[in-house]
Amino acid sequence: MAPCKKSNVMKKILVPTDFSDQAGYAIELSAILARRMNAELTLLHVVVDATLPSVHYTGEVALPDMQDRLFVLKLIERAKEQMEDLVADEMLQGISVRTEIHVGDIYYGVKEIIKEKNIDLVVMGTKGSGGFEEFLIGSNAERVVRHAPCPVITVHEKMKDFKLNKVVYANSLENKEHSCAPILLELTKAFNSHVDLVRINTPNNFKPDHLIYPKLQELADETGFEDYDLHVYNDNSEEAGILNFAQHADADMIAMATHGRTGLAHLLTGSLAESVVNHTHRPVLTFISE
Repeated sequence: MAPCKKSNVMKKILVPTDFSDQAGYAIELSAILARRMNAELTLLHVVVDATLPSVHYTGEVALPDMQDRLFVLKLIERAKEQMEDLVADEMLQGISVRTEIHVGDIYYGVKEIIKEKNIDLVVMGTKGSGGFEEFLIGSNAERVVRHAPCPVITVHEKMKDFKLNKVVYANSLENKEHSCAPILLELTKAFNSHVDLVRINTPNNFKPDHLIYPKLQELADETGFEDYDLHVYNDNSEEAGILNFAQHADADMIAMATHGRTGLAHLLTGSLAESVVNHTHRPVLTFISE
């Protein structure tokens, strides 16, 4: 994983879109960010190609027929029209906008274009979920949050008079979770945001205040925050603590790291960042810690 950039860190923003309402919310937010950061937007739509050869459980290969391929071509043409309508929308006027239409898997399409276009930030709409369905199914947004080599902002709701007056930055003070803090610093400077830097204490991971506050202060100094407060918040779990503290602080955004776990480790323990993304109405800025 490439390290986060230390200067000019938010010049290229990627917005994956399936033309849903949630994707539209992400485009609205990305337009606000692009204007404030003088950044370029790339709108990406991935046509899921069901015509690629598949293998039956018996081992037989199922080849696509011509009708399936014609259907994919129609989807591509429709996507081109929808992209043209998006670019012509008033909310994107005056912003440098590129469009990309890929065919294949949504997650891998996003991952490839991040690398190809040297993307600094991804803004994604997500519906969120809960309970057993969330555990079994997950979402493309969650996969991007977990593995993207650049920061990701997820958004659930329409941005009504979006403001970024206050950001809750949750940090466990472990595993170099501040490695991508320059992204957050640039964002908060652009919006003159106040940062509430917080460490969540839980019964299973408790540390006394006299150990936590010096480390929080060190993190704030190292990152370069100017308008900030330091907090220790006690709750039954990290997720509950982050969500409850953000509610208490009336935060406009939550920022936190994810460790990008995969395979069995992810299945057994889940991801704190993904869980927070799923259970808050606030935009969430996530980045993979080193």
